[in-house]
Amino acid sequence: MKTVFEKSVKGRRCFEVSALDVEKYDFEAGALRSSLRLPELSEPEVVAHYTALSKRTFGVDDGFYPLGSCTMKYNPKLHEVIAALPGFRDAHPLARADKMQGSLAVIDTLSAYLAGITGMDAVTLQPCAGAHGEFTALLMVRAYHRARGDEKRVKVLIPDSAHGTNPASAAMAGFEVVTVKSDADGLVDLADLSLKAGEDTAALMLTNPNTLGKFEKHILKIAEIVHEAGALMYYDGANLNAVMGVVRPGDMGFDLVHLNLHKTFSAPHGGGGPGSGPVCCKAELAAFLPDPQVTRTERGFRFGRSDWSAGRVTAFYGNFGVYVKALAYIVTLGGKGLREAAVTAVLNANYLREKISYFYPVGEGRCMHEFVLSMRKLREETGVTAADVAKGLIDRGIHPPTMYFPLIVEDALMFEPTETASKETLDAAADALKEVIELAYTDPDALHSAPHTTPIRRPDEAGAARDPVVKEEL
Repeated sequence: MKTVFEKSVKGRRCFEVSALDVEKYDFEAGALRSSLRLPELSEPEVVAHYTALSKRTFGVDDGFYPLGSCTMKYNPKLHEVIAALPGFRDAHPLARADKMQGSLAVIDTLSAYLAGITGMDAVTLQPCAGAHGEFTALLMVRAYHRARGDEKRVKVLIPDSAHGTNPASAAMAGFEVVTVKSDADGLVDLADLSLKAGEDTAALMLTNPNTLGKFEKHILKIAEIVHEAGALMYYDGANLNAVMGVVRPGDMGFDLVHLNLHKTFSAPHGGGGPGSGPVCCKAELAAFLPDPQVTRTERGFRFGRSDWSAGRVTAFYGNFGVYVKALAYIVTLGGKGLREAAVTAVLNANYLREKISYFYPVGEGRCMHEFVLSMRKLREETGVTAADVAKGLIDRGIHPPTMYFPLIVEDALMFEPTETASKETLDAAADALKEVIELAYTDPDALHSAPHTTPIRRPDEAGAARDPVVKEEL
C-alpha cells in the first residue's frame, strides 16, 4: 500500500484556506521552517486512504482479542458519546476552577468510587498509564520513608512472575530491585520472601491475581511479612478485572494501588486511545499524593496542595476523557454489575481453559481471569513454537494471545477472554486452537510461515526490534 506522500499530487487540495483577515505577524527567521512538505490530496482521497488503513488493523470491535494481562474488553459506545458531550469535550485545561465545577465533580466522584472499590482512602487520577501509576506510587513510597527519616529503605521486592514494568518503575524511582521466587504452585514463595524482606525493604510490588492467573491464597501472610519488616504493600491493579466487586486490595493488606481505567473500567487503549493509571492509597499516605488534589470546599471544588507531596507527575490533571468513560462504566454497571463482570471474566477463562484441555494439557486446578499455556511439549514434538501458534490464530480471525510471558513459563501463551466474550466466541476460539495444534502435527510448515491471510505476512521481528525503521525517508 502506498503512503499518503506517494499518493500526493502537486496542487491538489481538500479545501481552500480563506484570505488573511487579521494583521500579519512576522516571526523571527530562526523560528520558521525553511520548508514543510505536506501531502496534497483531495478530500475523497484522504478519506479513502485512512479508511483503507483502518481495514488493515484488528481491534476489540473486530473479533476475539484474548491478549493476556491486557483486559481487551469491549468498550461501550454510549460512554464515548458521554465523554464527547460539549461540556466535557470543550473544557480548557487552563480554565479557572470556579468555571470547571462539573469536570471537577467528575474527578471527585470517580475518585470516591475507586477508593470504595479498592478499599483505600485517597486517590489521584493524574497518572496517564499503568506504568506511570506504578512510578507515581513508588515516588510516594520513597517520600513516605524519607519523611520518617528511614533513608535505608532502598530495595523493592518483586516476584519473578511480575509484569516487566514493575522492575522498570522501581529502578526509575531510584530503588534496587530484588526478585522474589515463585513456589511450585506459581505463587509467592513465603520462605524466600521472609528471607529477603528486611530493614532495607521499601515495598513489595504484587499483582493479585498474578500473571499466571492465580490468586495469592497466602496474601494476608504476605502482607504480615512485609509490614513486620516496616515496608509497604503495593498492588499492581493490572488484574483487578478478576476481583473487582468481589474482594478489595485494601482488605488484602495493601497500602497503595494503581488501577488501569483503560482496562478494568472499559476505556479504549492500545491503538484505540489514551490510558489512565490512578493511584489509590491508605490515609497515612494521602499527604504524599501528587499535587494538585481536587478538594471539596465551601466555595465548591478547588485544587489543593500538600507540603509532603511526592510532586506533580503530569501536565494539568491527566487524561480527563478517560475519567468520564470510566465513571460512566461504573455508574452504568453499579456495584452488582461490577461484581458480575469480574465473576463472568473468571468463568469465561475457566470455560475456555477447560474446552482446550481435551487436546492440550493445561495443568490442574482453576484459574482466575486468565491462564497460561506452555507450548514446550508441542515445540519438542513438532518444531512448532508459541509464536507459530499465535500466528496461526491470526489466520483464523483471532488476535494472538500474549506470547512468551510470564518469563517463568517456557514457550508461554497467555489467554484472557474477558467478560465480554460470548459462549459462541469462546467455542469458536477453542475450535481454532484445536485446528492449529492438529496442524502442527500434520503440516508444521504451514504454521512456520503463518499468517497467510494478512496484508503484511510474517515480518522479521527480531530484526525489526534490533534495527527499527521508525520514519519514512521523504
